[in-house]
Amino acid sequence: MIESPITHYPFKFYLGAIELTGFGLAMMAAFGVAHFVAQRVLEERGDDPDIMNDVTFAALLGTIIGGKIYFAINEARFSALFSRAGFVYWGGFMGSVLLSWLVIRWRKQNFLRVADGAAVGIAAGYAIGRTGCWAVGDDYGRVWDGALAVAFPQGAPPSTVYNMNHEFHANLPATLPPDMVVGVYPTQLLEVLLGFVMFVILWRYRHHARGAGWLFGLYCVLAGVERFLVEFFRAKGDIVGPLTSAQWVAAAITAVGVFLLTSRRPATPLAVAR
Repeated sequence: MIESPITHYPFKFYLGAIELTGFGLAMMAAFGVAHFVAQRVLEERGDDPDIMNDVTFAALLGTIIGGKIYFAINEARFSALFSRAGFVYWGGFMGSVLLSWLVIRWRKQNFLRVADGAAVGIAAGYAIGRTGCWAVGDDYGRVWDGALAVAFPQGAPPSTVYNMNHEFHANLPATLPPDMVVGVYPTQLLEVLLGFVMFVILWRYRHHARGAGWLFGLYCVLAGVERFLVEFFRAKGDIVGPLTSAQWVAAAITAVGVFLLTSRRPATPLAVAR
């Protein structure tokens, strides 16, 4: 029998009739911190930090729209657009980049210069945002019976034998009760840790002397590699060939990052990262 030493229940509380979830609170904190960090980096680099007032709003709107569209495509059902669940990160990332690009063009500023500052903020926001996935029991990993395995009896969805087999192709024995809750990898916490590592690296190199877009390229490489590797531990049902759909997108994002890293030549001798 598969046992789990840790049981997780969703974090939520009520203000009168209003339900507040850990996911919603984490998203608000993530965008707030991302906005603050991006403004700080842009100001340090001599760019206009106030543009982030418009860019952050565009990124928020793009995240919601892009995340829902990506989710609906994965689910292959139009009704998924209107469900409460299903804010997929890569879809949100692409949607936020697109709308932010439009806003930056409208403001007649250089997209890649703004993206360099935003990249550091995105990494900080990502680390915080993933705590929201942990809070509601979403985006957990594959079945695992290690000492740090976590069971999600009220997760999204619950980590039951039935859900793990039918939604995530776990191939658990048919002799196990369908409603039995099993332990899984707590991949949300792994992504919190890796998101923080990405932030530290980007923060260290925020004073780079390469051309505009180099720091954004570094973010794309770090984020793409991080997600590609974590997907091997996540419970996933959207398998496309040998990889998950998120891994294919991660590979494409990494390729974009490599292009930016190798094509942005230094305007001055490369400064030592501070």
